[in-house]
Amino acid sequence: MSNSVASVAQNWRRPRPTPREARTDLWVALALAAATALSASLTRSAGTFNESPLWQVILWVVLITLPLAVRRRWPEAVAVVVSVVFAAGALLEASDALFSNICLYLAIYSVGACSRHRVAAIWVRVGIVAAMFTWLFAQLIVQANQATMLPELSRDGFFSPYAAFGLLQVLINLLYFGAAWYFGNSAWTSARKGAALAESTAELVAEREHSAAQAITLERVRIARELHDVVAHHVSVMGVQAGAARRILNRDPGQAANALTVIEQSARNAVEELHTMLGTLRSDNPNSIELTSQSSSTRGIAQLDELAAESRSAGIPVRLSVVGLERAIPATIGLSIYRIAQEALTNTRKHGGPGTSAELRLRYETDAVELEITDDGVGPRRQFAAAMSGSAAAHDTGHTTGLGQRGMRERVAAVGGELHLGGRPRGGYLVRARFPLMNRQSA
Repeated sequence: MSNSVASVAQNWRRPRPTPREARTDLWVALALAAATALSASLTRSAGTFNESPLWQVILWVVLITLPLAVRRRWPEAVAVVVSVVFAAGALLEASDALFSNICLYLAIYSVGACSRHRVAAIWVRVGIVAAMFTWLFAQLIVQANQATMLPELSRDGFFSPYAAFGLLQVLINLLYFGAAWYFGNSAWTSARKGAALAESTAELVAEREHSAAQAITLERVRIARELHDVVAHHVSVMGVQAGAARRILNRDPGQAANALTVIEQSARNAVEELHTMLGTLRSDNPNSIELTSQSSSTRGIAQLDELAAESRSAGIPVRLSVVGLERAIPATIGLSIYRIAQEALTNTRKHGGPGTSAELRLRYETDAVELEITDDGVGPRRQFAAAMSGSAAAHDTGHTTGLGQRGMRERVAAVGGELHLGGRPRGGYLVRARFPLMNRQSA
């Protein structure tokens, strides 16, 4: 149970009655008034009570029933009024034998079920029950010494018929008041649990909505990162090939045609991936995001050869080497390795300068896999990064500027890895990403 739900359960107070509940209580009070008036009339006709003034009977019916219309709003006051009127009606012989008991039961029940002050609710009921039993015992004692009261019941013996009658009255009243007390408390406890459950349900709904929104946001960020990598990679390839084709178009039309073919293929690949990703971003269907995630996961370590070949065709010699015993790794790590290598080689083409070459190394260790991309670029931005190698400035220049740096760091952090970016002391740039594999399941 959360702290807020526990607080509701501990400090909950019965809310004020709603207009609908107030109308219901009014109709119940009016129905009881009509039924009590009829019962009192029948009781008088049967001769159970002596004749009492009619105005007393009418006033008694009004005072014992109509206060019940506000029993949820002022339950303690209503219980006291109904109890006093109940006793007065019996003493004045202006009551009935049925509905007056129902009215008193409902009043005591309402204190337990509806009171907003639990200590007051206990003491009000204790006072009413104590007064009623005191009155009952007093009547039994008085009647025991009056032979004219219930003359058919003998008073002789330790457990006489009159004693049995008195004990029966005590048991009936214990059951009567005990039921009103128990069911009133049960209603209050049930309402408190209902409020706590409603609070818990609201929290769960809010948490689920927040989690769903967060998951969608994170997935969209992932797609945006993929979009950046795809655009940067393919556009850089096309830019390099277009420049090469322009320079050799007149001297070597065949080689220029090969460069244009590479541009065409890169454009098609870029359009295909962009079409898939943009379609997902425009869609509110979570399934489309999941499909895009599955499509992206097809890129991994196995495609590093293709990546190196693309860079070589774009004029950047890339040597790929694998160190250690190859083994299966999780698809998420494989995709991160591919995208980081793609981003690093893209930045090498953009910032390395003429004659740059790169080396791509994949190293399998006992509990990790490490990707290292180095180049010997001497472009202006690379020279500054190399001069600032080891300082914070090195992380803000060269390839690490903007979305590329953020994308690399997000990918590595998502799988618990480590990333190092910086200029090399002897020139060029280094990107090293290390991914732990301990306790991971193979993809």
